[in-house]
Amino acid sequence: MKNYFVAVILLIVVSACKQKTETVVNEDYSEKVLDVTTSVYPENITKVFNAHGGIDLWNTFQTLEFTMKKDSGDEKTTTDLKDRRSLIETETFAIGYTGKEVWLQNKGGNEYKGKPKFYYNLMFYFHAMPFVLADDGITYTNVEPLKAEGKEYPGIKISYGAGVGESPEDEYILYYDTETNKMTWLGYTVTYFTKEKSTEWSFIKYADWQTFNGIVLPTKLEWYKSEGFTIGERSNELLFSDIVLSKDKLEENVFSKPEDAEVIE
Repeated sequence: MKNYFVAVILLIVVSACKQKTETVVNEDYSEKVLDVTTSVYPENITKVFNAHGGIDLWNTFQTLEFTMKKDSGDEKTTTDLKDRRSLIETETFAIGYTGKEVWLQNKGGNEYKGKPKFYYNLMFYFHAMPFVLADDGITYTNVEPLKAEGKEYPGIKISYGAGVGESPEDEYILYYDTETNKMTWLGYTVTYFTKEKSTEWSFIKYADWQTFNGIVLPTKLEWYKSEGFTIGERSNELLFSDIVLSKDKLEENVFSKPEDAEVIE
């Protein structure tokens, strides 16, 4: 009788293990389009994140600051990485985002000629690559490699769900180096002004990377002329300096609208 019960127990255990094994499904995420809200990233974008320090480490930081050197003067950008409130400061203007509204402050009789609602987070988005491509509401799709400077770079296309951000019709393609897994090129479309999907692509080369508190961020971006997906000559470059990546959260009033600033509708 004792042997009978032992046999029954073993049969139950074996059956349970077999049933559990049969329910495991191995997914090939490289062939799928995934929503970031599932907290599952495709293998190729994960390799890129890891090559830049890892998404887990990135998520421990609260604030990013950088300065861009321009002919018109230095431009300092400060961004809260959790809620994306931002502040752009120059000698002639300031632009801020409070989390609810965008404001513009002209200084010294100068008049800002751009579009504050388009610009307030534009350069942050380019600079915080590739980690901003882990935001909610994104889907990833593998696309044809980019051929540039005698080399091929695999591509990951990023698309947004309806209602995500100011321009959900925007599309990006991250191209990475298979030897280092670091991001090398970014293809992007601009739809802010038309609110319609565009077939005109622009290209940035991430020409120099440096490490800040374990996170690899760009210090030099180069824009290139292109015809379709054929890269031409370099047209412009932008340098980033005084980069500070901090785990300290800034005071609430840093992003508040000054009394003499106007809210941009």
